[in-house]
Amino acid sequence: MTEDVVVIHTDGGCRPNPGPGGWGAVLRQREHVREMCGGEPGATSNNRMELTAPIMALEALTRPVSVHLHTDSTYVRNGITKWVLGWERNGWLTAAKQPVKNADLWRRLQAACARHQVEWFWVKGHSGVPDNELADVLATRGMNEAIEAATIPTR
Repeated sequence: MTEDVVVIHTDGGCRPNPGPGGWGAVLRQREHVREMCGGEPGATSNNRMELTAPIMALEALTRPVSVHLHTDSTYVRNGITKWVLGWERNGWLTAAKQPVKNADLWRRLQAACARHQVEWFWVKGHSGVPDNELADVLATRGMNEAIEAATIPTR
């Protein structure tokens, strides 16, 4: 790993699907580590949370850098590396002429990627990769915090 590369691991999910969700990200550059998480207390989806994690991580970077972004979501990796340019070209319609799901987040992810040189990697979830496991813990924390915040009564 070169010292100029930021290595990011992301994860997201919700319980049930759809339902409340959370996302997590671990950003590493040399000895610097940043952990991030957040959540959505309302009805969201696993895919929306999986997309939100890399968006938030990339948007947190303060200057353009090279990024190795690891996700356990084939939806996110294939979407950003294979499908998104076709969707954009087709006016955000699928090959079946249906609106692309989560187009708002795909556009935001495209914009976040445009600032950086991003290389995408897929990692098998729950396979013992430490930062992927940590991203999963952070996503669960984000979901639990969002649910807790939503249930606190206001005065």
